[in-house]
Amino acid sequence: MLTQEFILQDFPALANMAYLNTAAESIPPRCVHEALTQYAQDKGLGMRGRVPHNETLEACREAAAKMVRLQTSEVSFCSCSSEAYNLLSNALNLKRDDEVIITDLDFPAGATPWLNAANPPTVHLWKAQDGILDANQLPQILNERTRLIQVSLVSFYNGHRLEWAPFIEAVRKHAPNAKVAVDVTQALGRIELDCQDFDILISSTHKWILGIHGGCIVGIPNKQKPITTNAGGWFHLENAFESDRFDRTVRKEGALSFSVGMPNYAAIYALNAALRYIERIGVKQIAHHADPLVSQLEAGLIELKLKPMASQRQGNFSGILAIQHEQSDTIHAHLEEAEVHVMNHAGRLRMALHGYNTEADVEKFLNELKKAL
Repeated sequence: MLTQEFILQDFPALANMAYLNTAAESIPPRCVHEALTQYAQDKGLGMRGRVPHNETLEACREAAAKMVRLQTSEVSFCSCSSEAYNLLSNALNLKRDDEVIITDLDFPAGATPWLNAANPPTVHLWKAQDGILDANQLPQILNERTRLIQVSLVSFYNGHRLEWAPFIEAVRKHAPNAKVAVDVTQALGRIELDCQDFDILISSTHKWILGIHGGCIVGIPNKQKPITTNAGGWFHLENAFESDRFDRTVRKEGALSFSVGMPNYAAIYALNAALRYIERIGVKQIAHHADPLVSQLEAGLIELKLKPMASQRQGNFSGILAIQHEQSDTIHAHLEEAEVHVMNHAGRLRMALHGYNTEADVEKFLNELKKAL
């Protein structure tokens, strides 16, 4: 993944393009394609295919737990982050007097369940200043009624990487009754996780960890009272087919309660292969390769008089840089024609650099961007 030879071997689609858009969609390696073929073969066995399906599920749970630094019993899977957050909303069962903190750098999946609740809690917005979230602002909005703080370790919007230590210290001091939910979708597989003492961790699977759609990792530490959803279903029940199943439900606790129905085995096969691919390379090695590319990109943007929305020149790297430009549509069209792929949305161009990117990708982007400007 970290040399041109292996990039072309594992990601043949990258031979003719500069792909700087992993924050939206990753390019899965060959092993993920092979895993999906294996899933199709196992599915062709009918009911007998359930054996390899469930073996792969448990293997994937083991790999995911290692990646997020939890025990296997503390990790489970949903179909997407939106499902996970709605199950979290169900589990917390917040009332109007309860308070929730969200940020203006968060993805809608983590922010909107509290706004759309049947009895919505009071929602406070932690606003970024100059593209960053400052934990010194938290004492003003936290209190004993705060029940949930939702953050992203890396923002999908501008690439800001939350400084975890001062954040969690402020939360535990000023909101003793609050649960902390952290979305690591834009971090997992790209940077080494430094978040600790969270109550629930959520990650989609089709971005930096190189999987496909239809999956989501949920991690819930086995604390004294782990978060447990109240949703109906069957896969998360101990007594789904027992004689008392119509009298009561016996739910699995914590993360296992979030797998309420039949797993998306295709996504699980893909995720298992992708996680093990990343593990073989090492997230530390990926960051060591890709972080200098981020510096190269930021220096090039500044040289073109373009200010990143969240600078990473202080060394707090993520894989994402974003700029705002009134001619973003025109610029994006030029880049697409040149086979340089970035995200364009509402006047914002977002570039994302992973282990399969190279200095040549950054140079090509900057050259084409200069032409477009």
